[in-house]
Amino acid sequence: MTDQSPNDIFKASSFLQGHNAEYIEQLYARYARNPDAVDQAWQQFFRELGDTDADAQAEAAGPSWARADWPPQPSDELTAALDGQWGALGPKETGAAADKIRAKAAESGVKVSDVQVRQAVLDSIRALMIIRAYRIRGHLVADLDPLGMRDETPHPELDPRSYGFTETDMDRPIFIDNVLGLEMASMREIIAIVKRTYCGTFALQYMHISDPEQAAWLKERIEGYGKEVAFTREGRKAILNKLVEAEGFEKFLHVKYMGTKRFGLDGGESLVPAMEQIIKRGGALGVKDIVIGMPHRGRLSVLANVMGKPYKAIFNEFQGGSFKPEDVDGSGDVKYHLGASSDREFDGNTVHLSLTANPSHLEAVNPVVLGKARAKQDQLGDKRRTTVMSILLHGDAAFAGQGVVAECFGLSGLKGHRTGGTIHIVVNNQIGFTTAPHFSRSSPYPTDIALMVEAPIFHVNGDDPEAVVHAAKVATEFRQKFGKDVVIDIFCYRRFGHNEGDEPMFTNPIMYKTIKGHKTTLSLYTDRLVQDGLIPEGEIEDMKAGFQAYLNEEFEAGKVYRPNKADWLDGRWSHLDKEGERYQRGKTAIKKKTMEDIGNALTHVPDDFPVHKTVERLLDAKRKMFDTGEGFDWATAEALAFGSLLTEGYPVRLSGQDSARGTFSQRHSAFINQQNEERYYPLNNIREGQARYEVIDSMLSEYAVLGFEYGYSLAEPNALT
Repeated sequence: MTDQSPNDIFKASSFLQGHNAEYIEQLYARYARNPDAVDQAWQQFFRELGDTDADAQAEAAGPSWARADWPPQPSDELTAALDGQWGALGPKETGAAADKIRAKAAESGVKVSDVQVRQAVLDSIRALMIIRAYRIRGHLVADLDPLGMRDETPHPELDPRSYGFTETDMDRPIFIDNVLGLEMASMREIIAIVKRTYCGTFALQYMHISDPEQAAWLKERIEGYGKEVAFTREGRKAILNKLVEAEGFEKFLHVKYMGTKRFGLDGGESLVPAMEQIIKRGGALGVKDIVIGMPHRGRLSVLANVMGKPYKAIFNEFQGGSFKPEDVDGSGDVKYHLGASSDREFDGNTVHLSLTANPSHLEAVNPVVLGKARAKQDQLGDKRRTTVMSILLHGDAAFAGQGVVAECFGLSGLKGHRTGGTIHIVVNNQIGFTTAPHFSRSSPYPTDIALMVEAPIFHVNGDDPEAVVHAAKVATEFRQKFGKDVVIDIFCYRRFGHNEGDEPMFTNPIMYKTIKGHKTTLSLYTDRLVQDGLIPEGEIEDMKAGFQAYLNEEFEAGKVYRPNKADWLDGRWSHLDKEGERYQRGKTAIKKKTMEDIGNALTHVPDDFPVHKTVERLLDAKRKMFDTGEGFDWATAEALAFGSLLTEGYPVRLSGQDSARGTFSQRHSAFINQQNEERYYPLNNIREGQARYEVIDSMLSEYAVLGFEYGYSLAEPNALT
């Protein structure tokens, strides 16, 4: 550094730049503790700075207020490999992996050198990194689109070359310590397993889940040898039969009622065996009642092939018949809005199904279904919420576009609204009415809204009905075990336009040219079963012909069919008025003793329960009202009304933002302990045997909370909500 020419000075000192400051400070600290710990050139450089030993030691020690444990410095093998600092690690840091590798070599009587151990550890770490990458990103390159129109650009994180593996390394044994169920595997074997698990027609998205138990359960359920999607001979034939019914029903309607709106399931027929699986597996896991909500798409098929509504009843409605008995009031609705209820039995387990009626307003039925399910759970005292389950079907565009979807996810974990998890099924036609996904959402999937509650998402190819049914089975098991929402995203297509009279080629010619040349799901699955030797070639035609003959019989029967029962008036609605019965106004007055009991409850504060001073003054004012019989305000009159219903055995449920206190601090139906925030509800302490008062401070949602309470009232007409 004696040459004083400008270029040489720059060359000699150019390393003294800001981006090297941290590195130089670390070297200086090492020099201050032990000058021999750095190279001689650096020793000379630091001596020429002219700092005293004391200054150097103080610089190395850092400020007096600094934390010795901050920032945290992870020293595990994975962090080292990710940071590219492997060479700096010594035996202590690499010991765990190295010891295991040496032990495995010793078992085989092989002696390995330190260089070989280091290479083996590097292989292990990088293999684990690529396995994790497939768990996180594998779904992005999965075989999901039955039309083959999805972008299939390879993802660099899923390429072994990104981790230093070349073709010559692909068959070298790698120690992976029972990950994927294997102790040793080559990179070629590892890639085959993770591609099959995460990149096939079944692709699970779950690495966003922060709960380690949930994530581990899902991983163990699908990952490794022996975890392939596999069905018995009988199971595959059952799937085939449901596809024959789903496709045959839609084709029959298409022939008999050409051009009539039915919003068919054509292209998404795998939905039917999937729902059958949910009912069957749910029943085996304790489900007794399922509340279903869905849009118009595929509704007639679900009514017939899942709910068990007679085909002749549906044909009668196409012919202008009524959906209800003559003695039941009602203005009627279109066929693809109607609800139904039925009982289905699988393997000795009976499950009651109720499909909620649907308006034309997309996703509006969602909170209604949740409220209805919650009411049934309350009626049964189902605290674990495993006996009553809700299923919601969605279109892809509506699921991504309608705000009520997010509102319902927001309700799903709240004390006053949780239902133990909903199974969401997105019939992903990959199009709205005419709008393509890249115009209708900003996220890769329509299901990305479900990430807000860390729901697992099963992406499946609708042309692989076994993958779809497998997803339904695992999703049901997850819901029953963890009481949490779960999503099944069925990639499929809409064979016709938005309705059967629409022309989709106006706006989506490329997609619909592809669809016109695409085999149906039933045809593809039949080819697969014939190839596997499960059914002989030609048998499917006999199955389809037999089903069409049955539909023709039902079609003729539909001409004279008359409904004799309104199933929505069964159960808790059975005592309510029917057409022609005389209306009688009930008595609303209450006995003086009842009023006194309610007044005492409203003004009583438990011992050792300190309330706010303002609340004490309000209670003093209430006591005066009951003592004098004068000056009753609106809030007290409301509490009296609620209390009188409770004493008569009618539950009261009040829900909304700030409901407990009241927006204007008028209600105070929950007393708050000023020391520990414990709550006391006066209206739940009127007398023995009374009904329950439930007041809920809900999330700041208006649409979903209102829909939830409406749904609650549909299942519980004897409660005030």
